[in-house]
Amino acid sequence: MEAMQYPSREIAGFAQDVARQAGMRALESFRKPVPVETKADASPVTDADRQTELFLRAAISERFPDHAIWGEEFGGASEPDGPLWVIDPIDGTRSFITGSPLWGTLLALFDDGQPKIGVIEMPALNERWVGQSGAGSWFSDKNESPQACHVRPCRNISEARFYTTSPRYFTTPERGAIERICDKVDIARFGGDCYNYGMLASGQIDLVVETLLQPYDYLALVPIIEEAGGIITDWAGAPLGLHSDGRVIAAATPDLHAAALEMLKV
Repeated sequence: MEAMQYPSREIAGFAQDVARQAGMRALESFRKPVPVETKADASPVTDADRQTELFLRAAISERFPDHAIWGEEFGGASEPDGPLWVIDPIDGTRSFITGSPLWGTLLALFDDGQPKIGVIEMPALNERWVGQSGAGSWFSDKNESPQACHVRPCRNISEARFYTTSPRYFTTPERGAIERICDKVDIARFGGDCYNYGMLASGQIDLVVETLLQPYDYLALVPIIEEAGGIITDWAGAPLGLHSDGRVIAAATPDLHAAALEMLKV
């Protein structure tokens, strides 16, 4: 299949609209009693996760029947020969089931070896970020007034505002690296899942480091961070792709990125 057979602006608009619709569907179950199951990887899943992904799959297949789909809950094509939609229906299921609003719906379009479009939809907050390769990174809220995203010009790690989801997810050597970063930065905070990357793109924080991520966790973040002027890679500094090892670092500036990478050597 040839790469990108549709105008990219059309696809970006579709991605934003369908992610918003999917997020609203998930929101109908938020802060309501929902059965929780445990998957093979020990992570939780709810019917809202599954139904949200099914909605996205149906909408994408109807609009772009030649495009492949890969989602967290139902798998799919991870070795596409053309455009691939990558879905995380509820990024932050633990937040979702405990009533925290910091969960989101992630949608990415991966094509020609890289993520071209990414959406972070935050249904409980009515906020969203959309990044499109070569066309910018944009934030909008309940007022529906898109604002161009720009990272904060933080170059010194001692001035950085740092977030990670939880130190518990890191191995013992990795945890030591995270503790070194916490000791050096100006502010260190925990929690937030995909919301952290939106805040980085909007200039609220400067550094995010995580591990154990899957492509559906990070591919949507790439255009949003990069088009806002930031850097997002693996811990070796390599671009993120379908086969990255799940260790992700996002930074506001090259200097900050380099300093954090040096501290992450384990």
